[in-house]
Amino acid sequence: MVLSDLIVVLLAVGVVSLISVVGVVFLAVQKELNKVLFILVSFATGGLIGGAFIHLIPEAFELVGMPNFSIYLISGFLIFFITERVLHWHHCYEDVCEVLNFNYLILIGDGIHNFVDGLIIAIAFLASFDLGIVTTVAVIMHEVPQEIGDFGILVYGGFSNLKALLFNFLSALTAVIGGVVGVLLGSTIVGLEGTLLAFAAGGFIYVAGSDLVPELHKEHGLKKTVIQVVFVLLGVLIMWSIA
Repeated sequence: MVLSDLIVVLLAVGVVSLISVVGVVFLAVQKELNKVLFILVSFATGGLIGGAFIHLIPEAFELVGMPNFSIYLISGFLIFFITERVLHWHHCYEDVCEVLNFNYLILIGDGIHNFVDGLIIAIAFLASFDLGIVTTVAVIMHEVPQEIGDFGILVYGGFSNLKALLFNFLSALTAVIGGVVGVLLGSTIVGLEGTLLAFAAGGFIYVAGSDLVPELHKEHGLKKTVIQVVFVLLGVLIMWSIA
């Protein structure tokens, strides 16, 4: 059973890791991409919120119950916050960021983030195949704008195009390690699924509220606001439809 779970998880985290190469699109269509990047961020916001509230929270609550569920949920939120503060982990969605020459900090932060993503995906698949698919989709929706932004920042910070692409991909591969660790731990530690699903829900809520929503506020005008709302709702509806 562990072997079959491991194969499914490796396929899922492999797809997530490959998302890192979408940054190369940045080179070909940079101006056009910047115009629609807020749409991708809106979509990712809805996906993370929908994934957290429609899937992860109900499943985690059923597995661990109160009051442990609340503790794990808050812990996930706080740990993501602490990670961001300690590592100066920034999710910028433009090719200019306030802090320069922090490329390696970005890579370290994203490496940890991707490891956690792999861990969460693995635990979700161990809980149920459907929940694993939902979690993988939510992670991918978030990774697309993040990886495009990270690639632009690495190039802006002094990396060559090839070096930025290579290092970003290596950072993304930590998701594979997280997936393997998640399968091994989830298969041996009783009750781990509910704990990490609640933790993941807290992390998803933090990323959506702290990293993505502030980016949406940078766009102005009624037309863009309407588009943002539509794509946030679309992201939520996709998560709901999978349910």
